Amino acid sequence: MTALTLIPVVLCGGSGSRLWPVSREAHPKPFIRLGDGQSLLQKAFRRGAQLPGVAEILTVTNRELLFKTKDEYREVNSMGLATSFILEPFGRNTAAAIAAAALHVSKTHGEEAIMLVLAADHLIADQQAFSSAVSQATVLARQQKLVTFGIQPDTPETGYGYLEVEGHDVLRFVEKPSQEKAREYMDSGRFLWNSGMFCFQAGAMLQALAAHCPEILSKTQKCVEQSRQVQGEGVIEQELDAATFAEVPDDSIDYAVMERSAQVAVVPCSIGWSDIGSWGALGDLIMPDTDGNRIKGEAVLHDVSNCFIQSNQRMIGAVGIDNLVIVDTPDALLVADRDRAQDVKVLYKELKAQGHDTYKHHLTVHRPWGTYTVLEEDPQYKIKRIEVKPGASLSLQMHHHRSEHWIVVSGMARVVNGDRELFVRTNESTYIPAGHQHRLENPGLLDLVMIEVQSGQYLGEDDIVRFEDVYGRV
Repeated sequence: MTALTLIPVVLCGGSGSRLWPVSREAHPKPFIRLGDGQSLLQKAFRRGAQLPGVAEILTVTNRELLFKTKDEYREVNSMGLATSFILEPFGRNTAAAIAAAALHVSKTHGEEAIMLVLAADHLIADQQAFSSAVSQATVLARQQKLVTFGIQPDTPETGYGYLEVEGHDVLRFVEKPSQEKAREYMDSGRFLWNSGMFCFQAGAMLQALAAHCPEILSKTQKCVEQSRQVQGEGVIEQELDAATFAEVPDDSIDYAVMERSAQVAVVPCSIGWSDIGSWGALGDLIMPDTDGNRIKGEAVLHDVSNCFIQSNQRMIGAVGIDNLVIVDTPDALLVADRDRAQDVKVLYKELKAQGHDTYKHHLTVHRPWGTYTVLEEDPQYKIKRIEVKPGASLSLQMHHHRSEHWIVVSGMARVVNGDRELFVRTNESTYIPAGHQHRLENPGLLDLVMIEVQSGQYLGEDDIVRFEDVYGRV
């Protein structure tokens, strides 16, 4: 038998709408940091990287999240493991994502390479048990099986799909059940939670896609063939072509393949798994006080019980409340009944329908070159704190409707301002009139921090014309 080549495939998509206001479209659930300082995405990376036989980590994510994802991986990739990215212009569900990943793995590592598909926003507490489950799955995968991981249920959960199983055989997939049915499933001992994690040979998945959803495979292959690929030292990035990707049918891998194939197998496991699908689940990671309250941040309480309270900046005071979720961010506050925490997604959808910025961005916005934070704004002015990473550069750009005044707080900036190039040091400033081409660069070894004051009749982020950009955004 040939040596094992294992490719963990991290699917990093979705909005995590049930964890608003911390999770937003431009900062979704995988980037939420837990109590140990690591994000769910970083935990997924490490979970895959620690397994034997791993040749690279392949991540399928949105194009807009690439640089944020790279920053997350850089913090935890101490082994220098090769990383590759398939970049979607928009979501097309898991069947298209896995089809693109299988085509990449088959081409790069061969059809016998084993893919381990992981969600970027799940939590697994027992790495040893997880490793054992993966080892069992790879044995089945080498027998041309499409393996799913079934979680031993410990509560009659209505938020998960279920698998009816017999040994390693999956008898049927079951949609999210009622409370009564969920209890019946758990008591029977024949049902497992459907974890959404999979293991199979790249060639076996391509054969299954061809047999059960040939249009998804053929149109994904067409898209991949017309897509731009960039290869560097230890990194491959494939940016899927938007026009052809839009033609790929939108379907989940469960519906498109797993529920139709006779080759499906299951590994039952108890690995401390959670999909962290609500504020209730996230709050349960924190030890409660004697009144059942779970607190992250500063809070002063009087006659409060069974509440989850989170605030990263402000002190929260609460009196005479029970069974609530309170989550405070600089620009949005959530107050919800803990028993209805799943309904937070309704608020997210309404904000998105209104076009309100809080569904998409935080006040601090991540960019490839660093971050900016909106400190104050008015219809005719906006004040930002800008932080530029060492060696990073913003695009050469121009604004039609606003002028900008830059004041360096710490570090040193190299600035292009019209036809001039100058260095701006701490406590120095420069003024950029509307219509001037300009660029900001950090030539130093430390972060550059500056204050930007915008003024004009229109201050939208879309008032930007890019002429040159090292991050390919022109």
